[in-house]
Amino acid sequence: MKRHYWVFGIFILFFMFQGEKIIGQEKKEKKVMYGNTPDDFFPYNNFQKAYKYHFLEPVQFYGAGREKLPPKDIKEVRIGFLGPLDGSPIVPLGKQMLNGATLAILEANRKDGYNGIPYKLMIHNDVGLWGAAANEVVKMDGEKVWVWLGSIDDTVSHVALRATLKMEIMMVCTGDPDPTFTETSIPWMIRVISDDRQSGYALASYIFNKEKHKRVAVIRTNSRYGRVGIMEYSEVATRLGHPMMIEERFNEGEEDFKMQLANIQRSKPDAVLIWGNAKESALIVKQIRAMGMALPIFASDRVVSEEFLKIAGSDAEGIVSTSPYNPDADNPKLKKFRADYIKQYNQEPNAFAAHAYDGMNLIIKAIQKVGLNRVLIRDVLTDLETFQGYEGVTGKIILDGSWNDIGDVFIAKMKNGKFNYSSTPKMKRHSSKSVGY
Repeated sequence: MKRHYWVFGIFILFFMFQGEKIIGQEKKEKKVMYGNTPDDFFPYNNFQKAYKYHFLEPVQFYGAGREKLPPKDIKEVRIGFLGPLDGSPIVPLGKQMLNGATLAILEANRKDGYNGIPYKLMIHNDVGLWGAAANEVVKMDGEKVWVWLGSIDDTVSHVALRATLKMEIMMVCTGDPDPTFTETSIPWMIRVISDDRQSGYALASYIFNKEKHKRVAVIRTNSRYGRVGIMEYSEVATRLGHPMMIEERFNEGEEDFKMQLANIQRSKPDAVLIWGNAKESALIVKQIRAMGMALPIFASDRVVSEEFLKIAGSDAEGIVSTSPYNPDADNPKLKKFRADYIKQYNQEPNAFAAHAYDGMNLIIKAIQKVGLNRVLIRDVLTDLETFQGYEGVTGKIILDGSWNDIGDVFIAKMKNGKFNYSSTPKMKRHSSKSVGY
């Protein structure tokens, strides 16, 4: 009889231990977040945790290459660049990204480069054609670049990422906002700019929680940028009880949007959200006002640009968007960068220039730390504890477990011909164990 009590006691202790273990795991999971997602925006969050969220732990690279010795007698340290510089509708963004990366290279070379060896940027054009980016990455491998920076177009970035996995060259993305980009679980990249998931969350919270709109119509580009970019906003809007009233689409390069806007007008919305490149977004704004529609306008962050303001003019007054950084922040690094950039290129830097500058500086710091070895450079850039507390011109760079930048996103509102920046509305978020560079 005593033996039975003894066995029963062991079972009780076992289940108590397992219960504590499960509770401990649940507590541990609550400390982890993905994509800076607020609690209120998690699917089924009001009912139960429906499934385990992935992409919480960095994927490790266990391959060879760390033992390779650096080459001797090299005359330059080559770093690759891939961006839309010709033949693409987002060339203005690509040129700014190139300027930001180049400025960081120039500054590093003034400081003696890499042990007296100058850095050289190997520039490649991204024309937005499916598959073409892979060829450019192969060319970079032939050029013996150690790491590369780019790009903006999401289709290009996805293809280039597969090629960079095959070539085993680290990729530092400073322009592509596609939320799915870091979900590939490829351990040869980091993203140093916030994605459209975070922009969508910020816009949805501002539109529905702060401004109290209920009937919002959407008009978006028919490209992947529009389709994937609007996805997170749409899902959050639905969870908040305000699904899109109507979703109209347009093609890149289109100039007449009267048919789509007439359909939107018939749906009687109390606000409109535009998701597209600067040129088309500006033309849509002008045509909305020309049709006598006085309702509030919101837009994706590509409207925060000189190109948009030049086309939209006074019709842009009151428009609200997001920005992946605050260009008016009281940040000494940012102020110096802005002054140097204007002096070098005679124009204001935009978000793509600033993030490229930060991304290139991280690349240079990694090379200075571990030397000329592709795998070791990868190890440094993907290690969440490397450069802990690093603050660039765009603010503190914080990566989640999928190497996705979850730094602050800001609201940008046009007032008196100028975008004014403010913090995003307060959202209840999961805490994070991630640390910054």
